[in-house]
Amino acid sequence: MKRIEINILKSTDALDAFATAWHAAEAGNEMTPRLAFGSLRELFSAISAKRLDLLRFVAAHEGLNVRQLAQSLQRDYKNVHTDVAHLMELGLLTRHEDGTLTAPYDEILIHAELRDAA
Repeated sequence: MKRIEINILKSTDALDAFATAWHAAEAGNEMTPRLAFGSLRELFSAISAKRLDLLRFVAAHEGLNVRQLAQSLQRDYKNVHTDVAHLMELGLLTRHEDGTLTAPYDEILIHAELRDAA
């Protein structure tokens, strides 16, 4: 199962995570792909409920283009196109040369601490 982890990190923690990933890559260790956001608000702005629904639909029905996806979801083409573009920027969707879409991950793990570590 291919997964991606999404973390909510303070900037100092993000720098530490980046350094750890860099050293692991230099050592040839395979790492789980990760995305980081500074707050839950940023995460929910980037991956809204509609975008998450769209992502789940593509994962279950790969091979659709944006127009087919908009028709299947009964959503406006322009809004679906915008959502697809954002999800592609995050690496959560892939568009092939023929215009069809796939979801490269089977699972998204979201880690968000409720309290700051003491």
